Amino acid sequence: MTRRPLNGRAACGLLVAGLATSLVGCGDGPAPEVLSGEDLVFPAPPGPKPVSSVSNDDFAGADACAACHQDQFDLWQGSTHGRAGGAAVPDVLIAPFDGTPIRFADGIVIPRRAASAGGGAEYEFLVRQDGFAEQVVPVAGVVGGGHMLGGGTQGFFTNWVDGTVRFLAWDWSRAEGEWFCNTGTRLDQGWVTITPGMRMADCGDWPPTRVLGTEARFSNCQGCHGSQIRLTRAPEGQDGFATRLTTLQVNCESCHGPGAEHIRRAEAVLEGESGLGAVASGGFGADGVDLGIESLAIQSKDESLRVCFQCHALKDVLNEDYLPGDSLELFYALKFPILGDEPFFADARVKTFAYQGTHLASACYLDGAMDCVSCHEPHAQGYWDQHRNDLASPFDDGQCTSCHGSKMEPLEAHTFHAPESEGSRCVNCHMPYLQHPEVGPGVGFARSDHTIPNPRPGFEAELGVESSCIQCHEDLSPAELDRQVREWWGELKPHRPLVSGQRAAATERSRTRAAELLLRPDLNDPLIQFQALSRFLVERLEPDLPGLEEPVRDRLLDLTRSPDLDVRALALAALHWSRGDDPTVRAALVEALRGEPGWALRQRWILALGFLGDEKAGEGDLAGAEAAYRKSLELSPDDPRVLAARGLALYQAGEFQAAAESLLRSLAGDPDASLTRVNLGMTLAAMGDGPGAQRAYTQVIETDPTEPLAWFNLANLLQRAERLEEAAAAYQRAIDLDPGLQRAHFFRARALILMGRIPEALTPARRALELDPDYPPAQEMVRDLERALTGG
Repeated sequence: MTRRPLNGRAACGLLVAGLATSLVGCGDGPAPEVLSGEDLVFPAPPGPKPVSSVSNDDFAGADACAACHQDQFDLWQGSTHGRAGGAAVPDVLIAPFDGTPIRFADGIVIPRRAASAGGGAEYEFLVRQDGFAEQVVPVAGVVGGGHMLGGGTQGFFTNWVDGTVRFLAWDWSRAEGEWFCNTGTRLDQGWVTITPGMRMADCGDWPPTRVLGTEARFSNCQGCHGSQIRLTRAPEGQDGFATRLTTLQVNCESCHGPGAEHIRRAEAVLEGESGLGAVASGGFGADGVDLGIESLAIQSKDESLRVCFQCHALKDVLNEDYLPGDSLELFYALKFPILGDEPFFADARVKTFAYQGTHLASACYLDGAMDCVSCHEPHAQGYWDQHRNDLASPFDDGQCTSCHGSKMEPLEAHTFHAPESEGSRCVNCHMPYLQHPEVGPGVGFARSDHTIPNPRPGFEAELGVESSCIQCHEDLSPAELDRQVREWWGELKPHRPLVSGQRAAATERSRTRAAELLLRPDLNDPLIQFQALSRFLVERLEPDLPGLEEPVRDRLLDLTRSPDLDVRALALAALHWSRGDDPTVRAALVEALRGEPGWALRQRWILALGFLGDEKAGEGDLAGAEAAYRKSLELSPDDPRVLAARGLALYQAGEFQAAAESLLRSLAGDPDASLTRVNLGMTLAAMGDGPGAQRAYTQVIETDPTEPLAWFNLANLLQRAERLEEAAAAYQRAIDLDPGLQRAHFFRARALILMGRIPEALTPARRALELDPDYPPAQEMVRDLERALTGG
């Protein structure tokens, strides 16, 4: 998943969407310094962003695989991938849809069998909330089956009016046997069991906002909770979005890629068809005929990991519409979620929330050949050793001792615990199940630590990580445990240089000395290398520094030659940001683009600059934001997304004329960008051009009538013009499309009050207060309405 929501948020009518999330940014502004010489001119972009080379028609579905691969198909059907989700039917559901209410302080939610089969939904949630009309929410799909050892859950989707499929707020925990919800965007308490003291709006996914599929307009689940998921604009002649998927299971082609051509070729071979010459695809039959699919068995370590990292790693979106079989690097940047968010501790263990991408910081990966299928049998998803011998459980030592056989001679000499005890299990000490901190302690979500660390109780206590030792020895302090560890094993293995370097740099005032600690091009440690580099960029560099120390510059230059694409792109962005006008630096930047003219490196580079621009704009530093956006345009001149982000930053700074010019330039390149046109309307309204603003909103509604912000902002204009009936109707349309749009509820209530429809105004006023309890105007409005209606 991505760590950043890609949708932006509504703030008093303006959509706020930053470059680091939607890849948009700079425009007109100060021209860059002109440097002489052809070697100092950036080569032109390689063309428009790539589109997917794979389509849904290239996939055949898992059932088509069974005819030739029955054994693997049968194993898959019983696996957690094969049982990952589907329609809401009895053999998929583990949550009790038996009519027992989920009780909140302000109402109840009743999970039940559907009262009728309308719409094809067999199960539904009945929502009865104080002060609001009863609402029925059909369950269109189920994800999860409570399979995970550290805390398995089940969630639910519903079809939305705009064609999206949206995640519902109420999840079921198998371990707790309770309903829970995610409060992260409301109370910031993580996952909590629902209690009668909670309000419905404490649940961050109520009303539903998060969608299935990858789309910059929304907070989203990407394509991981199912197979071949695509969320696109609806076909011409239809409104809104189109959600297309094969299944909510994780099927064969999610890993193997599209199989339709493979099936056609295999059938042709079986039928004796000639003319299928061999090509270098890696998927050959016994006679050398190309079978149209790549064998995963011959992949390199990193190629194999990328198959799993499609879902089992944090990632930032570079390009939407990814399908398995395409290049993952063209669509996602796996290390970029580290930039700014810091999801990992210094040694890459999970600090907030993450997945198994932390494996890239393990010694088993860095110094060995370990990939996911070294331990995980891919079809049944059981466990095996490196020789493919099946193992009884995830705690079987054979996973480790098939490589580290010396640790068994004898076992207690290594573990200092009885051989049959929990303390002698490799996984319990080196891959403990740890609760992800961002989830909170209320609902189980512990995942095995894939950094595969050595136990260090003292260091872990300093980090705030739960030590594997203390999981069993709760009666001992970290200091006591640390003394015991050192008594048994002696001096502990030193940390890798960048782990200790990050900790030392935190108190280092000298930039040159910090560079020595954080910028280590000599190391093979790309995940932590990226983490240290991102920390240096954010904390130590500013745009166009007059005097970047030569040792710092040289270390960054060395990192631009890293074999890791993410590290290389971030180092280039750091140099461009801090000293892009220096001829030596500029020549290196130009050479990097000439040496790798493709889209992937350049887009990561822009992503990093965009993050910096967003940060500066958020701090009110327009000059810094302009510097980042200007540099982004050097890489991608007239990029509509860059120009749109710059227009937004200028609007927020009150530079309305320049903002409008930047937004218009953006629309010249992408006239269908609804949110850019909404922002243009907001800018024109701020300039006093009401008719121009209305034209902008109307244009959006004509081409994209499911855009709630266009309706909301149009309603604002109508209300100012005292066209209250029309305003109230437009506000209601915005609410229907996005019930979480708090200001739409508030201003609809105000329009109704101005029309004298006092009883009708109370419901939207209450919803506005529910969504933002600390909003004083809503507090006052509800209080006055209730007083007026009760005569109090």
